Amino acid sequence: MAEKDTGQLENELAASDDVKKFLHDNAENFREFTLAQYLKKLLAEKNLTRAQVIRESLLDEGYAQHIFGGRKNPSREKILSLALAMKLSTEEANRLLYYAGHEKLYARNRRDDVIAYALNVNKTVLQTNELLTDLQLEPLLADA
Repeated sequence: MAEKDTGQLENELAASDDVKKFLHDNAENFREFTLAQYLKKLLAEKNLTRAQVIRESLLDEGYAQHIFGGRKNPSREKILSLALAMKLSTEEANRLLYYAGHEKLYARNRRDDVIAYALNVNKTVLQTNELLTDLQLEPLLADA
C-alpha cells in the first residue's frame, strides 16, 4: 500500500467514526523509528559506514557519534549535512528531517531549493556550502 500524505490522513481522521480502526488501518503511515534507528536503517540500505558518513558530513566526529547513538538532538543543518553525505534523495532527506523533528525542505524557500538541488545532483556538503555562499544564502555549516 502506498504511503499516504498528511492531507489524506487528516481527511480520513476527520471522516472516521472509529479512531481505533483509523489507527489500525494506517499504522504504516506513522513514525516507526527514532532518529538513531532511521540513520542505522539508511546506513544499511545505502551500504555506508558510520565513519564514512561522518567524514563526508563535515560534522565534528564526537558530536556526530552522539547523533548516531541517539544522544543528541541535532539542528536541521546538521541533519541536512548528513543527508548530503549519505547521498539521499530529497524524499529520503525529508523523512530524515521528519524523524529528527524538523521541517521538511520547502519549495518556496530559496535556500531549501538550493539544498534540494544539491541533494538531487549529489553535491557534497562543501560544494553545497559553496553554492549557498555564492548565492548569498546561509551555508549549512559555518565552519565547513
